Formats: sequence, C-alpha cells, structure tokens
Amino acid sequence: MNGFGRGFFGLPPVVKNIIMLNVIMILSYWAAQSVFGIDLNSLLGLYFPKSDQFMPLQIVTHMFMHANFWHIFFNMYALYIFGGVLENVWGPKRFFIYYIICGLGAALTHETVIAFEYSHLAHSLSPENLQLVLNEGTALFKHGQGFADPDMLKLQMLLNTVTVGASGAIFGVLLAFGVLFPNTQLMLLLPPIPIKAKYFVMIYGAIELVLAVAQPGSDIAHAAHLGGMLFGYILLRYWRKTTNTLY
Repeated sequence: MNGFGRGFFGLPPVVKNIIMLNVIMILSYWAAQSVFGIDLNSLLGLYFPKSDQFMPLQIVTHMFMHANFWHIFFNMYALYIFGGVLENVWGPKRFFIYYIICGLGAALTHETVIAFEYSHLAHSLSPENLQLVLNEGTALFKHGQGFADPDMLKLQMLLNTVTVGASGAIFGVLLAFGVLFPNTQLMLLLPPIPIKAKYFVMIYGAIELVLAVAQPGSDIAHAAHLGGMLFGYILLRYWRKTTNTLY
C-alpha cells in the first residue's frame, strides 16, 4: 500500500484532495456553528426532494459533510488505507469517476428508500393533513414542535432529516478493493484477527443488508451504504466488459 507507507503526503492526488476537502468542510461546519450559529450540515446535507429544505446542489455537497469527528475519522481512514491503493492502480481520473458514481449511487438508493416511506405515509394521511405537514412541518420542527398524530410526526421527521457523509462512496471503495485484491490479508481491530479482503467485504455487505431491513428508521443510512457498493459493482462490471482490464 504505497500511500500508507509514505504517509499522507505520499498519497495520490485525488484521495489526498478528497481527504483535505472533507477536513476543511468539517472545520467550517464547526466554526460556522460556534461563531455564527449557522448549521452548514442543514444547508449542504441532503434532504428528500419533497422537503422545502432540499436544494439540488445537496446531491453532491452532502458527500463532503460529516456529523462529528468519529464519522469523518472512520470514513477518511478507510479512504486513506484503501483509496490510495485503488488510485495508484486505476489512475486519478478513473478513481475520481468511481468515487463520485458510488457516492451519487448511494444517495439515489437512499432517496429511493425514503420515497417508498414517503409514499406509504402520504397514503395513510388525509389530503388536508398531508398538506399541513408539507406547509407547516418544517417551521414547527425548527421550533422543536411536532404533530400529535404519529403518521404526521413520522412524515415531518422524514422531511426534516438530513443525510451527510461520504460513507456511500467509501463502501464502494471497500467493494472495489475486495474485488481487485480479494486475497489480501486485512487485520481487524475487533477482534484482532486476519481476514481476506473478499470475506471482509462480503461480511460488511451482509451486515448492512440485515440492518437496512431490520432498522429502516435508523439514523445510519444503511441503504446508502448498500447503494454505494451496488453502483460500484455495476461500474466495475461495465469496465470489465468495455476494457481488457480494470486498470
């Protein structure tokens, strides 16, 4: 793993710049919140399109925002370890395309799941109550108020829940590493045992699938993680069909 051996400044350019951009954005998030009382995550994070807080640019910007230190640490550490290897193999252009496609695919998958939840809740409400949530739900939410009706409250929360993080793209990176280097030995932290990359990816994917089904309302966007892996796999298959190698 060339980048790891030489430290951060030995990383290839795309991985290095993505890490720096993410660090800059979380520092900006903390500074804006503490100094100006502005929540950048609520501006640049991704909302469901039916929300009046949704803006198209959030489809991209949410990938560079994070909720807290540990959120960004684990994402960027995984990118540091695995992303540098992939970029050295593929080159900057192909790695950048792969990373962005995985991130956008993760967002699309997540929003598709949210759309099903929205449709179910919308059909459970009267037209009047649905319009009430759409018109007044955000203002009430910002004042810490919610609807008494449980379905109206669920819809209010759905429309005002923001999604941030590079996790979808990172799961795509993990998938690609497992496909390209399936027999590479990785050392887990807990428990501290070696495992081949292909099994690591399979186990991670299986866990995310189970959690996505078992915890549909979780604060963790498990569907987005699966979406990043799915779109990464599709892109790898496409490249294999259109080029002689993945390089």
